[in-house]
Amino acid sequence: MVNPKRKETTLHLAGRVLLIIIGAVLAAGSIELFLLPSSIIDGGIIGISLILNNLTNINFGILVFIINLPFLYFGYKFIGKKFLFSSLIGIITLSLGESYLHHLHPPAFTTSPLLATVFGGVFLGAGVGIVIRYGGALDGTEILGILLSKKIPFTVGEFVMVFNVFVFAWAGYVLGAEQAMYSIITYFIAAKTIDVVIQGIDETKAVLIVSDHYEDLAEAITSELGRGITMLSGKGGYKNDKKEILYVVVTRLEVIKLKNIIYDIDRRAFVTIMNTQEAHGSTFKSGAH
Repeated sequence: MVNPKRKETTLHLAGRVLLIIIGAVLAAGSIELFLLPSSIIDGGIIGISLILNNLTNINFGILVFIINLPFLYFGYKFIGKKFLFSSLIGIITLSLGESYLHHLHPPAFTTSPLLATVFGGVFLGAGVGIVIRYGGALDGTEILGILLSKKIPFTVGEFVMVFNVFVFAWAGYVLGAEQAMYSIITYFIAAKTIDVVIQGIDETKAVLIVSDHYEDLAEAITSELGRGITMLSGKGGYKNDKKEILYVVVTRLEVIKLKNIIYDIDRRAFVTIMNTQEAHGSTFKSGAH
């Protein structure tokens, strides 16, 4: 029996810490080399810290660390020590990395606000995504959203969106409307990049197939796509008759071929194709159960 509380090995911990540090350094470089020189911000706590840095000249690294402290406390209380440890490493690295780069005062990679927006968003999202993927966080907004979603009629995503509306409105007042609009674009680019980093580039689809020709379909899908099939027993809601449902996970590029296989055998088949977050296991990677 697998112990659910098994201890993380030293090698795995060292690798995870290294990747969190790399992610935080990437985020710090994005802020200092792309966003700050063009007066562009991101959303959340990082965005608030960038606005306050613009208003007060207090070091961004100090601001992001101090503002995140209460969120880290709640994260520790409700998520756990591992999350606190990982987040502290990420936030401290982000603070020190940005402060060091600011002290060196390297030239910006680009003076074009559009290029700064696009590439700053991509590198920031990649950095934040790496930290999240390996167990930490650089921004306390989502932690607050998780806690408040139990008490307010909003999901975490809705809360973060509403929170950022106020952040970008403030940015428009402080930095100007044009910089606020660039900042909103940066935020969306960073958010999409975070999704790619966390979920992976190999997007997969889960497919449910209801057909009277399920045996022929299962054989064709296994032989032509090399994908294993799971058969689920169901019951029709109208006639109360038994139905066999096929479940298969394929890559995005295999969807068209799968649909062709299905419709060559049974054009009346009912097919549902759903996005999946991730697909793990040697059975999926190798294409056979």
